Amino acid sequence: MRTILFILRKEFLQIKRNRTMLPIIFFVPFVQLIILVHAATFEMKHIRMHIIDRDNSSVSRDITGKFRGSPFYDITNYSFSDKEGEEDLKKNKADIVMIIPKHFERNLKTESSGKIQLVINAINAASAGLTYAYTQSIILKYNLDLVTEWANLPSNVRTSSISITHSFWFNPELNYKNYMVPGILVLLVTLIGMFLTGMNIVREKEIGTIEQINITPIKKHQFIIGKLLPFWIIAQFELAFGLTLGKLLFNIPILGNLGVVFTFSSIYLLVVLGLGLIISTINNTQQQSMFISFFFMIVFIMMSGLFTPVESMPVWAQKINIINPVAYFIKVMRMVLMKGSGFADIKQQLISISVYAVVILSFAVWRYRKVS
Repeated sequence: MRTILFILRKEFLQIKRNRTMLPIIFFVPFVQLIILVHAATFEMKHIRMHIIDRDNSSVSRDITGKFRGSPFYDITNYSFSDKEGEEDLKKNKADIVMIIPKHFERNLKTESSGKIQLVINAINAASAGLTYAYTQSIILKYNLDLVTEWANLPSNVRTSSISITHSFWFNPELNYKNYMVPGILVLLVTLIGMFLTGMNIVREKEIGTIEQINITPIKKHQFIIGKLLPFWIIAQFELAFGLTLGKLLFNIPILGNLGVVFTFSSIYLLVVLGLGLIISTINNTQQQSMFISFFFMIVFIMMSGLFTPVESMPVWAQKINIINPVAYFIKVMRMVLMKGSGFADIKQQLISISVYAVVILSFAVWRYRKVS
């Protein structure tokens, strides 16, 4: 134990003196947290719309007014030309072109139907789908009001129809920050564990101190514990500080017991630290270590469910995702913080990550060879 304490002291002094590592630990993660929470969102708040109104009737002007009054739409242009609308889409000046044809109001009155064309920029399929959903809901709402008005129905007639009400559980205000902050915190913890662990041990190889350590009486398990434990402590501190920052800046909900979060993170970090140790054993330079770590991080992030639901992925991808530790932690963070889940609710993820930790750490310790 005394030997491990000496190694820990050496590691913390080395981290303190390393000008490259300190910004990565204390500055970069929180800049990413503040920026990503605002930038990484699927909310559509400024949909740029080009309106082509060939009817120029009271109905078409009413429909246009609905979109002008919506906080989600910015009317960027108003014309009578399809070519002008197409040019705005090509030049990225508009996200959607709404075309109201001639005799639209007349057709509504005589034929009880009318057509509106929507041309949407679908380069980004997710935003295109949301744009269509928003636009369709406004048109359908106006259509219902119009039918009621033209049929001369009393204002209270809707009380006899089916009334649908809804409530959003766990995120009533549909605040995207509540969804993103827990996931981003997981990425920051993973960054500390995987990147810095691999870089730290490889750095010993680069400067030659690893050879001096290898000829000392320090045992392999003492060296590994002394190397990994500082980053385990730092990552836990980063998680605690990140949760505090998330509560103060973004008012994220913390409905569950934080003890559940930190218990799971303690085991999760063993997996991440083990991966960092494995990466360090197969590389000889920090640059190589960063490239390998970056490769794994990209795969883990894209398949973690941070930006897209895991359930929407192909079946084969969902099966492969069983080896993605980031996916486990993101799911648990959201369950505990937003749903108030306890140990019984995350039992499956806890067992899986515990088995994962034993396997990865065992392999990492076996793979690392101390040459005497």
